[in-house]
Amino acid sequence: MATYSKVKFSESTDGLPIKVVQTVTAGTLIHAAHATALDEIWLYAYNGHTADVVLTVEYGGATVPDQNIIISIPTKAGLTLVVPGLLLTNSKTLRAFAATANVITLSGYINRIA
Repeated sequence: MATYSKVKFSESTDGLPIKVVQTVTAGTLIHAAHATALDEIWLYAYNGHTADVVLTVEYGGATVPDQNIIISIPTKAGLTLVVPGLLLTNSKTLRAFAATANVITLSGYINRIA
């Protein structure tokens, strides 16, 4: 029988949003997946800039297009869903970079399935 637990991103302090500081690959580290359990990832982005900003999420690696999720995050529109419960495991990493540094924050959680 599977066990489910809700956990914060590995790079989040106390569950707070993580600021995207990188503008190129390798992106800002958001989360390192569990070595054997499945991590179901729910990731939301907020853009505090005065214009829309393109965000690139490196999902388990940096290969384009295989491991990239590229999305334009609208300015001051609240939280935008970026990763809708996709799975990651085997210590793979979730990273992100944006066209403009220090204006996007990432929030969310992991449903860990062991």
